Amino acid sequence: MWKKKSLKMELKAAKKTDLKKNLTSTDLAALGIGAVLGTGIFVSTGVGAHMAGPAVVLSFIVAAITSGLCALTYAELATMFPVAGSTYTYSYIAFGEIIAWIIGWDLMLEYLVSSAAVASGWSGTFVGLLNSAGLDLPKAISVGPSAGGIIDLPAVLIVGLVTWILFIGIKESAKLNNVIVLIKIGVIVLFIVLGVFHISVANYRPFSPFGWKGVMAGASIMFFAYIGFDAVSTAAEETINPKRDVPRGLAICLGVVIVLYVAVAVVITGMVPFKEISQNNAIPDALKQFGINWGAALVGTGAVIGMISTLLVMLYGQIRVFMVMSRDGLLPKVFSKVHPVHKTPTLCTIITGSIAAIMTGLLPLEEIIKLCNIGTLFAFILVSIGVIVLRKTMPDAERKFRCPWVPFIPILTIVACVYLMTALPLETWIRFIIWLSLGLLIYFVYGRHHSILQHSKPRQYSDTNS
Repeated sequence: MWKKKSLKMELKAAKKTDLKKNLTSTDLAALGIGAVLGTGIFVSTGVGAHMAGPAVVLSFIVAAITSGLCALTYAELATMFPVAGSTYTYSYIAFGEIIAWIIGWDLMLEYLVSSAAVASGWSGTFVGLLNSAGLDLPKAISVGPSAGGIIDLPAVLIVGLVTWILFIGIKESAKLNNVIVLIKIGVIVLFIVLGVFHISVANYRPFSPFGWKGVMAGASIMFFAYIGFDAVSTAAEETINPKRDVPRGLAICLGVVIVLYVAVAVVITGMVPFKEISQNNAIPDALKQFGINWGAALVGTGAVIGMISTLLVMLYGQIRVFMVMSRDGLLPKVFSKVHPVHKTPTLCTIITGSIAAIMTGLLPLEEIIKLCNIGTLFAFILVSIGVIVLRKTMPDAERKFRCPWVPFIPILTIVACVYLMTALPLETWIRFIIWLSLGLLIYFVYGRHHSILQHSKPRQYSDTNS
């Protein structure tokens, strides 16, 4: 179970793939922006402001630095291994099969839970817009059982629509995502332009009412607003020139997102005293307080449209990890079959969409959403360790992008991620351990006995063949 894949083995598998190579660095940047620039900027800003005050700006910067460090390590590994699977694939080469399975199982949780949560948030915003227009959906079909309804039908329908878009092809999905990202950036810039004229310097005092502890508490929440940029690396196998485009896409994605997040935080805490910022509808509510109702409606509409791209990228990441684990034999091989016309993994797409739809339609997500946070941080830690390990075990492998100051940068990334993980509640850790235990059970019952690597000859996975 500690067998490792060689770089040669991974690249050979990638060459055999039927997936189309259509994506450019612009497409990858838009994928990342589509994932990151969603519910976080429309909701988390208000939550963070109540924890840190106007100093939520610093919280965003601290979280951005942590995300930036993670992106440096991701860029190195993604250019070394231009294949689908992201952290799962890197772990298979750096640490061996058992760690790869754990992180793949972990990523499945992150993407699935995130997809369900985004769909649920989209539904709430969409139903709110309908209510403001005088259209009230029956409670039975607008919320799940935990809220007194039967099923959250809008959430289920949006998952179904996005799953269908992903099924018909990544090129078409990328085009739609690019359009949505432009709309999303447009409404955020509109908010900044409208809001900057209503800033009162008095609202910035006191700047940090809860001290550095409040700033770091805010950062632990704000970091999760950046979740999703790692989905860029899952698209490496469908990228025209992954060794050039993946690092460039990551850099553009984080650059745009950081500037927009910090700008929104500065404007909203200057417009409204931090205690009065809405935690559920921060940006539109701030405009409403100044009577800019048309702007609030436009931004709210943009949020509804924008969350679609976040859902698209989260489902996309889950499907690609699912496909690669199946291709390796750790899950049934039928899951990795590619549609002859659309060139997308058929069964993976259908199963992922169905599970996400069931979760978002029926389950209360307030608690299980925390699982995606711990899963993401755990993945980032393994990527950082992988950079250090592979510099020793594969020093001669081609690296189109090299993470600077190794091992200092990866170690700093690990420390930052561990620190943020310690801020998570105990019940999140318990649920995470239960999830991993279930995954290990599946591995030892099925995965280990069907693994392609387990049945290969030693020379096929030896690092000397890299």
